[in-house]
Amino acid sequence: MKLFLASGNAHKVAEMNSLALAGGLAVEIVSAKAAGGMPPVAEDTGTFIGNARKKALALKAILPDEAWVLADDSGLCVDALGGGPGVESAYYAGPLGDGAANLRKLVEVMRGVPGEKRGAYFVCVLLLAGPKGAEAVFAGRCDGRLSQEPRGGAGFGYDPLFVPEGCELSFAELGDTVKNTLSHRGRAWARLAEHLLRLTS
Repeated sequence: MKLFLASGNAHKVAEMNSLALAGGLAVEIVSAKAAGGMPPVAEDTGTFIGNARKKALALKAILPDEAWVLADDSGLCVDALGGGPGVESAYYAGPLGDGAANLRKLVEVMRGVPGEKRGAYFVCVLLLAGPKGAEAVFAGRCDGRLSQEPRGGAGFGYDPLFVPEGCELSFAELGDTVKNTLSHRGRAWARLAEHLLRLTS
């Protein structure tokens, strides 16, 4: 089964293919680039589900009706910021969506905030859109805290700053295998995988 990912983010394509492989699913995740590129989408609904649906429908509109599209909307919610940056996580430092700039801004905004007030959690919503308007939504969450400074060279986005609950290492230090068992995306994927198994069996 082929799923077109409604994203131009190569990291997400690689991560989801890794999740599919680890789960033994006969599923290939293909970048929107294979369909000619991801159409522009204004992620302005104010919700993870709403943004994921807009992305899925935008890509589905340029594909044959029988195609399956997977959209991801995710973000980091920080307690000290009232749940921000949340749905604005990808554009926290500005409209260009520069992951490094987003990370630098969060480090500076949180500078001086004590450890007991650095609680945070990642949220991921995966929306699967199929033929004849078929749609299914799967969500995952990972609680943790923010370290004082970024640590680790793996992962992407806010991974170097986020330490999942029960760990001492950041997402960027844990490595993909461990991260995928703990992450918000890994947990949403596990729910999606059960659905895909039913579709492909």
